[in-house]
This record gives sequence, C-alpha cells and structure tokens, in this order.
Amino acid sequence: MTATFTPSPSSKQTYWTWRDWRIHYVQKGQKGPCLLLVHGFGASTDHWRKNIEILSQSYRVWAIDLLGFGRSQKPNTIYTGELWRDQFKAFCEEVIQEPVFIAGNSLGGYASLCFAVDCPEWVRGVILLNCAGRFTAPERPQPVWKQRMGNARQRVLRSGLVIDTMSLFLFFNARRRSQIRKVLQQVYKDKAAITDQLVEDIRRPSLDKGALQVFSAVFKSPPGRTLDILLQDLERPLFLLWGAADPWMTSAKTDTFREFYPAAALELLDAGHCPHDERPELVNAAIDQWITQQC
Repeated sequence: MTATFTPSPSSKQTYWTWRDWRIHYVQKGQKGPCLLLVHGFGASTDHWRKNIEILSQSYRVWAIDLLGFGRSQKPNTIYTGELWRDQFKAFCEEVIQEPVFIAGNSLGGYASLCFAVDCPEWVRGVILLNCAGRFTAPERPQPVWKQRMGNARQRVLRSGLVIDTMSLFLFFNARRRSQIRKVLQQVYKDKAAITDQLVEDIRRPSLDKGALQVFSAVFKSPPGRTLDILLQDLERPLFLLWGAADPWMTSAKTDTFREFYPAAALELLDAGHCPHDERPELVNAAIDQWITQQC
C-alpha cells in the first residue's frame, strides 16, 4: 500500500527568516482571534492537520515548526524553552502582528508556557495539551556517598561522550518506521489513529540535515525553569486540555498544575499523549468553546 502525504488541505505554507534561520509555518483563516498552534518533540505542523481546517472557520490560525523540528532549519545550537519563546515573540511581532491564543502539545506546551509568562503582552490565553516539563521535586536528604556518585555522574554526562553515543543510537533507531509506530502504540489510546501518514509525518524531518545534532542538543540542553516557577508568574488564562490515557504525562499532573494555578480550566479527554490528533473533534470543539469564553 502506498500512502500519499500532504499538508493540511488548503492551508498556506511558507517560510520566515529569524536570526538567519528558515522557519516554516502554515496559515489559514481570515477572521476571528489569532490562534498559534505549537507541536511537540519530533512532530511538526503536520500534526495539526486535523485541527487547522476546522479551527480556521472561526480563527486566524497559524501553526509553526519549532526551530530544530519539522521543516524549519536545524542548526547546531542550544535548545531551550527560552529559545523558542524568542522565536514566538519575533513571529508575533513580525508576522502575526497581534497578541495570540497559543496552544501547545507536549514540548510545545512547555515552550508556549515560557512565552506566555515572559511575553504576556503577546498572549491572550494559553492552552496546554499534555504539557511536558517538570515540577520542583520535594527535597530529600541523601547520604554523602550517593551525593558524590551523583556529582561524578554529572561530570561524565557533561563531557558529552555518553550523551552523544546514546543519542546516536536512539536517533537512528527512531528513524525506523517500525520503531516510530511502536512508540505511538504506547501513547495513543485509539490505535486506529496511528496511520501511515502519521508515521511518515514524524519520520520525514529526521532525515533532514542537522536532525541528529538537534536530537543530541536536546539531550544536552540545560534544565529549564520548573512548571511551578513558571505558573507562579503566569498572568494569562490557562486551559488544560488533557488526554487522560497518556502514560507519559498522566492526568494526575493536572492536579499539580491546579495547585499552582487554581484558576486553570480543565477538560480531560478519552485519549493519549496527543489528543488533538487522536480526538480532533473533541479538541477543536473544546478550544473553540474556551476561546469564545475569553473574548
């Protein structure tokens, strides 16, 4: 069977230059508030193909490829939430030219939260779909020997040798269609949503020049701000739109989100880590209803 792989129907795909890097984005819709969609690790604007068409009936929709992912350039640089925050800020200033509602899945959710906290003048509201990131762990005293072992381990990891070897193995393994499908089987509740199209959408960017360096750089990137620190400074409305069957970012994480941001709205869906792709009809309706309430 031969699959045909196409972008979201009728959407305009183009490139924008930021810091001399080519950034790919998709735009559709001529009326309504501005909505910026951000994919997760290893994905791209293609992951929003089931959402753009419907949401563009009520919103001016942009979907952007993070620097290092999708069809965007893949430079050898340090990848952090703050880097992508700056990408979003410049994109809003130069391309959209209006504040946005921003929706991010997984890693894209973490980057979206960094943007909303640091650049509130460009954000009207934040929608997090199974957001990546960690909360500050409670402090537990450790024996001296364990502290010394931990310090030695960090010195080895900082040397880059272990990470480069590990990331090289994982990267080439992750480019295999069978391995991509295997991972998706773990995080999608509805296995019928795991199509040849989806597998190819994830595999294709891994073949680009620089993809290996990005993969390795993400492993080496310094730990960013924890979610609780970010939430303490968030001044915009927050909507947690969560696939309750996600084995990675479990629904229990939403309880912790609401401990630090009690005003957050919450909707749990019968889906896994990528609810916008697995249950697009529910996600599209939920996004529309929540944004309407904010306007």
